Amino acid sequence: MSKTAPSSRLPRWMTSFGPQIIAALIVGLLLGLAAKYTGSTAEQPNGLGEALQIIGSSYVALLRTAVIPLIFFAVVASIANLSKVTNAARLAWQTLLWFGITALISVTIGMALGLVFQPGANTGQGTPEEYTGKTGDWLGFLTGLVPSNFLGLGASTRMDDGVASTSVSFNVLQILVIAIAVGVAALKVGKAAEPFLNFSASILAIIQKVLWWIIRIAPIGTVGLIGNAVATYGWDTIGALGKFTLAIYVGLALVLFALYPVLVRLHGLSIKQYFSGVWPAVQLGFVSRSSIGTLPLTQRVTERNLGVPSGYASFAVPLGATTKMDGCAAIYPAISAIFVAQFFQIDLTLTDYLLIALVSVLGSAATAGTTGAIVMLTLTLSTLGLPLAGVGLLLAVDPIVDMGRTAVNVAGQALVPTIVAKREGILDLDLYNAPRNGNPFAEDNLSEELEPAKA
Repeated sequence: MSKTAPSSRLPRWMTSFGPQIIAALIVGLLLGLAAKYTGSTAEQPNGLGEALQIIGSSYVALLRTAVIPLIFFAVVASIANLSKVTNAARLAWQTLLWFGITALISVTIGMALGLVFQPGANTGQGTPEEYTGKTGDWLGFLTGLVPSNFLGLGASTRMDDGVASTSVSFNVLQILVIAIAVGVAALKVGKAAEPFLNFSASILAIIQKVLWWIIRIAPIGTVGLIGNAVATYGWDTIGALGKFTLAIYVGLALVLFALYPVLVRLHGLSIKQYFSGVWPAVQLGFVSRSSIGTLPLTQRVTERNLGVPSGYASFAVPLGATTKMDGCAAIYPAISAIFVAQFFQIDLTLTDYLLIALVSVLGSAATAGTTGAIVMLTLTLSTLGLPLAGVGLLLAVDPIVDMGRTAVNVAGQALVPTIVAKREGILDLDLYNAPRNGNPFAEDNLSEELEPAKA
């Protein structure tokens, strides 16, 4: 009779993604405070501050490395997957409709909070001297959609002390346009495009596997990202724009913890199961500040935890990662526009508030899933005719605000496919209501996902 070997596995709380991220947040906060109060600044970081900066920037660089191929192949594959879904046109329409509904409600919340908090009144924060201003309007936005080359890439060279340095950038909107065109064309071509679509699916699987490896080291990146944010911006900067930052986070909290739960309950689903299912992606979105970088995990939890069919999720989640931005494109520009108007003592009319809502609902693609929402803010201010110098007023706290914005974006990107799937009767309720095993990185074995957690 053989004896059972004693288990050498670590406790679940030590190996689960959520506790690891929370522990990393605490460690990063403590290290960031230690760096700041030992003299580290953004211009002259000390050893600890520089280490945190390198760790954080290196992790973001790893995420960005896969952004271009991820966007292209994810969108192409998502459009191709519509052919495998019953009522594809209806699902696509329902998805876009609920994107707009949640954006409209979110921007209304943002405008209400801007009027209640009065964040720009008596702020006393001047425009940074180095800020030269940005221009942005609807015509510029529309012309920017036209791809300058097949990859949507651009290059810029600058001289620094006689040394030329060239940096390569990419226009996410142009890549999105190219991917949509290629995906629709592949669907129209039919059987002749099957080798290309199979190749695209294989490349996407490889890219996502690499991203899984990057996401697995998210706790390490979290220490650097949070630590660097605290060491660089500290509490002084937040205090200077405290009412603005508070208003933003109150708005984000209302969307995440009030609006989304109401929609979940109205569709007859468990609020607890929704949050426990989506939370790993929300945590990663908070620390990475990138909806695109979080996309593989968002899609994984939407399918594995929330029970959305893979064929539909592979269309809706990538689309949401590039266009569904309740944080960046609704709450943030609404409160920011009101802040800028109050700062420069400009009265807003009812038409101005309607324009804010219109820009938020229709212009969210301008944020394009990357870190930051400056493009969306510039678009909103230029549409209202407000001073674009107002953008500079908000740059100081943008990294801190952006963490909360992205977390809400990610939660919404998983919510809409879930409620649409429920409305269309294709949601796997057994999977939605199943106990969570706390491991969103498990291999494709649904029995493991459904297995109740062991004590």
